[in-house]
Amino acid sequence: MLGLGLVELIIILAIIFFIFGGRKIPQISKGFGLAIRNFKKGLREPDAIDVTPKKEDPPAKKE
Repeated sequence: MLGLGLVELIIILAIIFFIFGGRKIPQISKGFGLAIRNFKKGLREPDAIDVTPKKEDPPAKKE
């Protein structure tokens, strides 16, 4: 995992805690979880709008 050990992860989490504070961390985690869930949902669902051009019949010859 990118060469990170337990000590490095604890240091990173401590820095995040000091920057954002204890009250913001749950909100950030919730937002991150919702973003991942919506991303996965978007990958599974078909496109809502079909933007592929439709093939038209060739024009009939006029005599």
